Amino acid sequence: MGDHKEQQPVRVGAAVRRRRRALELTLAAVAERSGLSVPFLSQVENDKARPSRTSLEKLADALRTTAVELLAAADPAASVDVVRADTLPEGDFDPRTRSLVRGHHQLHASEFTGDHDAGREFQHRNDELMYVADGAVEIEAEGRAYRLGRGDTLYLTGGVRHRWRATVPDTRIIVVAVAEHIEAVQDRSR
Repeated sequence: MGDHKEQQPVRVGAAVRRRRRALELTLAAVAERSGLSVPFLSQVENDKARPSRTSLEKLADALRTTAVELLAAADPAASVDVVRADTLPEGDFDPRTRSLVRGHHQLHASEFTGDHDAGREFQHRNDELMYVADGAVEIEAEGRAYRLGRGDTLYLTGGVRHRWRATVPDTRIIVVAVAEHIEAVQDRSR
């Protein structure tokens, strides 16, 4: 049993569908623009067919984007990745950050150990969850201060400005956030 990440083909269908819908295009309109058939495009969107490089480029042109952008927004077909705890160096407790998810995915997760620049303000496009694995923190968000201890969580919707600081040595915080490239936030001004 290995701990490595196995390379799997990407599923570009959902990325194609999202882009087509964002442009308010029908499959027929994309077929006309790309020179590809409606049945083939339907199979691509449903991940029942994988487009060749040439077909993907035609499709990207029809969707006013690039093949690289479509691939970047694609979902992995199957992905299992183990990030071992021993990738975190032991010893002194200077501030450290360790990514808990490798690669380009819909979720990002990081582990923060120790303190960090408490004056640094964060604002993420999408929602995030902060979990205190060990120790304690103070978090300032939307003008209010929150004290969290081991096992506590704080959920922040996208766009909330916040900063945090560890109040106990050896504090470990897990932050899980929807990736910045995902359009998960609706316009809250409506």
